[in-house]
Amino acid sequence: MREVGVVRVYDEVTAGEYRVLVDRVWPRGVSKEAAHLDLWLKDVAPSTELRRWYGHDPERFEEFRRRYEAELADPPAADALRRLKDLAADRRLVLVTATKDTPRSNAAVLASLLNLTT
Repeated sequence: MREVGVVRVYDEVTAGEYRVLVDRVWPRGVSKEAAHLDLWLKDVAPSTELRRWYGHDPERFEEFRRRYEAELADPPAADALRRLKDLAADRRLVLVTATKDTPRSNAAVLASLLNLTT
């Protein structure tokens, strides 16, 4: 199995990747054509409440991870996560996000979960 990657939507696109946007909100300043996405999976993104609480505060990341993983256990997020697992089984999957701090993002949490199960 190939490792699931994480990239910013503003980064250069690499050929051969299946690109899935995992943010609930569309990235600023990026057209749909420029994003080169194969899928936008909003249901796997953290809830608006959790996203606002976290605010990308590095000190809150571990608690964000815990709360986000709890959200991923319930539908529709659980169904969306299962879809990502299925996609990762047979192709090079890249999770796309707009955040600047990718190591402490929802995409990073998803990638770590997927890399444990693929």
